[in-house]
Amino acid sequence: MDTQHSEKAAIKIQSWWRGNVVRRTLLHAALRAWVIQCWWRSMQAKMLEQRRRLALRLYTCQEWAVVKVQAQVRMWQARKRFLQARQAACIIQSHWRWHTSQTRGLIRGRYEVKASRLELDIEILLT
Repeated sequence: MDTQHSEKAAIKIQSWWRGNVVRRTLLHAALRAWVIQCWWRSMQAKMLEQRRRLALRLYTCQEWAVVKVQAQVRMWQARKRFLQARQAACIIQSHWRWHTSQTRGLIRGRYEVKASRLELDIEILLT
């Protein structure tokens, strides 16, 4: 009975030891899997951040291009208005000059600078 009892005790000790070894192996495997999962999540977060930054950079480039085009169009419109106003002013001035020359007479003149004197010859024709 003593050998049977010692065999049962040996079997219990061996099963306990195998259980501990299996549990420790499973714990190590679970820890390794957890480390890999943590690493993978951090890599995914980094890749997501890189994609987000790239998308933001592309968006800002597109927005900047739109702003530049808008500025060019506004500048072109302002220049067009300025040129129209300048042309209108030139037309008004030429008509005004013609009108004043017709109503007040014509002023003709010439001048020359000789030495340190100014010779001025003005002829005023009134009609």
